[in-house]
Amino acid sequence: MKWFARGAVAIVWLYNGLWCKLLERCPQHLDVVASLPLLGSGGARPLVRGIGAGETLLALWVLSGRSPRAAAVVQTGLLVAMNAGGLLWGRRWIPDPAALAVQNLAFLALVWSLAVWTRDDRKRSV
Repeated sequence: MKWFARGAVAIVWLYNGLWCKLLERCPQHLDVVASLPLLGSGGARPLVRGIGAGETLLALWVLSGRSPRAAAVVQTGLLVAMNAGGLLWGRRWIPDPAALAVQNLAFLALVWSLAVWTRDDRKRSV
């Protein structure tokens, strides 16, 4: 079950990071980032690519199973920051903000469940 959960979490980060941002298959991601204040006209694409690279690396971290609690903290912080920024400045590019919040809440429940399952397994093996 842990591998299935890890794969599910990783594929979300890979889809958003690699597919949507690095391969530029979801133009609304660029639109949301371009709406950030003080970014400047040329700053959106490099920032989107940086975020995409970070999300792709995060997927690999999740798949590795290393430090799952730290990974959950990083994922939570990143998701909260990206959603807050998107909702504050790029709301017009997000078709259903309530759905975004609900989906991300469910996603974070899986992220933290995975961190707890892994910690509980390590306690039992000691």
